[in-house]
Amino acid sequence: MSERRGCNLIGIPRSSYRYRPIERVDDGLGTKLHEIAKEDPTAGYRTAWAHLRREGRVINHKRVQRVWREQGLTQPRKRKRKRYLGEVVPIEATHRNHVWTYDFVHDRTENGHPLRILTVEDEYTREGLAVVVGRNLPSSRVKEVIESLILDRGVPEYVRSDNGPELVAVELTEWLMKQSVKTHHIDPGSPWQNAYGESFNAILRRECLNRELFHSMLEAQIKTDRWRSRYNTKRPHSGLGFLTPTEFRDGVRIPLLERGQPSSHRRRRECWKNQKQQTHKKPDLYLQMVQA
Repeated sequence: MSERRGCNLIGIPRSSYRYRPIERVDDGLGTKLHEIAKEDPTAGYRTAWAHLRREGRVINHKRVQRVWREQGLTQPRKRKRKRYLGEVVPIEATHRNHVWTYDFVHDRTENGHPLRILTVEDEYTREGLAVVVGRNLPSSRVKEVIESLILDRGVPEYVRSDNGPELVAVELTEWLMKQSVKTHHIDPGSPWQNAYGESFNAILRRECLNRELFHSMLEAQIKTDRWRSRYNTKRPHSGLGFLTPTEFRDGVRIPLLERGQPSSHRRRRECWKNQKQQTHKKPDLYLQMVQA
């Protein structure tokens, strides 16, 4: 029987009958992914893909995801959280030094003594400007930190914070007004209004505080400074097109990162915004009359 007639009887294309699978060769990809996971234990396959692209390796993110799973490097699935779908972040940053956000994170040393950590971030570049560790950080200390940052990086237009007593103190707010800096305090019980600051604090806790044991305040300061340096210069940020904050600030372009990016929360958020605008768009009465 001929090949043509046999394929017709079985009901398959001849191209499928002739197909021979090509053996996949990973070229040491699994070893490289283990090195990335060892350097950054909290990374996922998207971050690993960004590291490989930054090294000049042309590779598809779906291949990275397959090998990542085969090597058993998949991170535990995060618990699904209820997300607020109401108003967006007020005063969205549009350029560098437009909006700074600052907040406090709490931790403890090995002997149980409390630690207070002041974090300052530029919302546009996602750059961690300062991570200051102390036992007690009153408004005067917060003022000193902001003053040193202004001398180094310039004056921001806004500073965003919650309603903590150190952050709404009269001494601090009056000094900021004299520096021509506007303050924006989020509404009580509305953490989504300070989304970028909350995200920065969550990454700090997940990648540093939860993984390190501090024996003293000095050790905590050294390790958090080391983490901040890596966060700004080496850690790819999905919200910045997998660039680091310093690269995004300086306008660096990496062509390999601009092609074939895996999906991220930023793209999902943009799609959600477009869908919301389309659903709330007023109907065109003229179009309705023509169609009728």
